[in-house]
Amino acid sequence: MSVSKATVVTAGIVIGIVAALAAQKRDKAPGPLVIKSQGSFFVGGEKKAITQPGFGPNAQPTTGNITVNQMYVQYQIPPKGDQHVPVVMVHGCCLSSKTWETTPDGRMGWSEYFVRKDRSVYLADQVSRARSGFDPTAFADARQGKTPPAQMPNILDATHQVAWTVFRFGPKYGEAFPDGQFPVEAADELYKQMIPDLNSTLPAVNPTWTQMAALGVKLKGAVLMGHSESGFFPEQAALIDPSGIRGNISIEMPCATDLTAAQIGTLAKIPTLVMFGDHLTDIQGGGPANWGEAMRTRKWVPDPVPSAPAWPAWAALSSITSSTVGARSSARRSRSASAVIPVAMAQGLGASSAFT
Repeated sequence: MSVSKATVVTAGIVIGIVAALAAQKRDKAPGPLVIKSQGSFFVGGEKKAITQPGFGPNAQPTTGNITVNQMYVQYQIPPKGDQHVPVVMVHGCCLSSKTWETTPDGRMGWSEYFVRKDRSVYLADQVSRARSGFDPTAFADARQGKTPPAQMPNILDATHQVAWTVFRFGPKYGEAFPDGQFPVEAADELYKQMIPDLNSTLPAVNPTWTQMAALGVKLKGAVLMGHSESGFFPEQAALIDPSGIRGNISIEMPCATDLTAAQIGTLAKIPTLVMFGDHLTDIQGGGPANWGEAMRTRKWVPDPVPSAPAWPAWAALSSITSSTVGARSSARRSRSASAVIPVAMAQGLGASSAFT
């Protein structure tokens, strides 16, 4: 039996990720970057009536319509981009799509690397973040006295200290792990990327999930990649509309543990790679993000995985350590859609260097 197309797509992305990590450690100039086209657009968005304080002293409130819940996307398409399934990359908490661009110490980021490997890349800013904008209604209502100030949504802004432990640069702020790959001398450049997170302004069904699913449809098929806060967003998008999703990559995320059998059945039809890095339980006091617990919750992937024709082949990535990223990886492929290989956790990936 031949290897399924979905498996090849996901295995190719896996190999690309491993190679990207290895490439970040090389100093050789990559040469000119050639692209066929680039641009940007928005996905989704709804019109909403709003009354807000006027502009200037003693100005009367103004009423009109604004657009909310849209998702900004920028893209680059290489000359051979149409030969591969495009990749959508979504950032995590308190960050923007800058996450996937040039690293804090000036190395090539994942976005450019994938483009150089003939993959069209679409970088999205989460709804309520960065260029996607946010819905200011709750803040305007509080300022006008319509709601008490205590009802204003919380704005999450990660400190340098939080970032150090969330990304596991070391066991405590200012102390680096001896085997870490993140260039701690460039930490200040990472801190400049961190911006206020206004996800608390969003409805229960995060519009980012909806727009990611819609983007997959718009692209006539895409691999969705999420990191940390957005790590489970590809799966959430698939539960809304899986028709445009060719594969999911979930990087260091807390998984939903209350999925129904029907929901698991939906996700089971999509090749998925789940990745975690090292030092998951080595942060003093557990840190602001309990990565050990997040790792444990990934068990929504059934173990053992049932064998059924509805399950496509999975790509598995294993045996990666922080000292041999890109050198000791294995991608296993099943030979038929019914011979299922479960996702293997990528141990020791060195998360603090993988994305920044």
